[in-house]
Amino acid sequence: MAQYQSTPPEFRTKKNSSGKFIILIICVALISGLFGFIGGKLGSGGNKNPGVQITQTTGKVSSDNNTINDVSDVVSKCGPCVVEITTEAASNGNSMFGQYIEQGAGSGVIFSEDGYIVTNNHVVNGATHIVVTTTDGKEYEADIVGTDPQSDLAVIKIDAKGLTTATMGDSDNLEVGDAAIAIGNPLGALGGTVTQGIISSLNRQIEIDGTVMTLLQTDASINPGNSGGGLFDANGNLIGIVNAKASSDGVEGLGFAIPINSAIDIINELMSDGKVSKRAALNVSLYDYSSRSNYYMDEDAEEGCYIVQIVEGGAADKAGLKVKDRIISVDGQTIENAADVKAILAKHKVGDTIEIVVKRDGQEITKSVKLQSASTN
Repeated sequence: MAQYQSTPPEFRTKKNSSGKFIILIICVALISGLFGFIGGKLGSGGNKNPGVQITQTTGKVSSDNNTINDVSDVVSKCGPCVVEITTEAASNGNSMFGQYIEQGAGSGVIFSEDGYIVTNNHVVNGATHIVVTTTDGKEYEADIVGTDPQSDLAVIKIDAKGLTTATMGDSDNLEVGDAAIAIGNPLGALGGTVTQGIISSLNRQIEIDGTVMTLLQTDASINPGNSGGGLFDANGNLIGIVNAKASSDGVEGLGFAIPINSAIDIINELMSDGKVSKRAALNVSLYDYSSRSNYYMDEDAEEGCYIVQIVEGGAADKAGLKVKDRIISVDGQTIENAADVKAILAKHKVGDTIEIVVKRDGQEITKSVKLQSASTN
């Protein structure tokens, strides 16, 4: 069975940090995101710019432009906004040579002409040195502005002006079969590589490192090093940030990207605050119960998504939801599991009111819930 993996820096060089650096090994690895790797951020808190405005082209790509025979025009528009990213991170390995410097590579997308770049959290997490290379071959040292492991997004900043920026597309208006173009730095050595395909599926729920993410699926070729790069529509508008692929013997044509519509608010918050603190939440813990579950429920419990813990004073508590409520629907959408709830919440902001239908003691009950931030106590 295919294993879903994020695609962080794959070609790594380890160097001895005491005296002359010794190249020990070049690794080709498809490892899952480095969310828990050595902490620390470059310039965290500096270089924040609350004035950055992200504009978006909304609506569906016209059918006349949805079939691509020659992608050169599209690439000439969006190619310059995709950059190569190389990183170095200190690692205390168990070796006679002591500490090492691990080198990795990924991709990024330019969001502002003065050097704000979006990539994946797992590309830069733990990095002590980051270098960005633009399509004209110029190299810049980069600082981390903010990271968000939950969404696997990060913003870095280079000191530059007049850069070509991405035009935001509208991932909510995509349909299965729409054209998709991926641009990135596969294998950490092939910057500017363009692959073409289609949108294979919408709202695909994929578990990566224990976190369920709702992603776009494409058959455009995605490889290690593409992480953080762009997925574009037939007009060259950015519709997703590439972050994962399926890896298994003989498995190809399964790539995934974070939909741009769910990413924009997070990116804006990272640019302005360096972190995400305004994520809408119910302030509950959810559990997907089935006949195979280890968690004990009542003998007559139905399969589904249950509330198993409620934060006192939180959104759910104030709305009158209870532990052991089974969530039937949110915003009129049927709920099968906790990932469905998270996907809906991701489209809302703190302060929004949503309708939740739960089943309690055999009765269906409707509650209006005013969403709070995830940090609310």
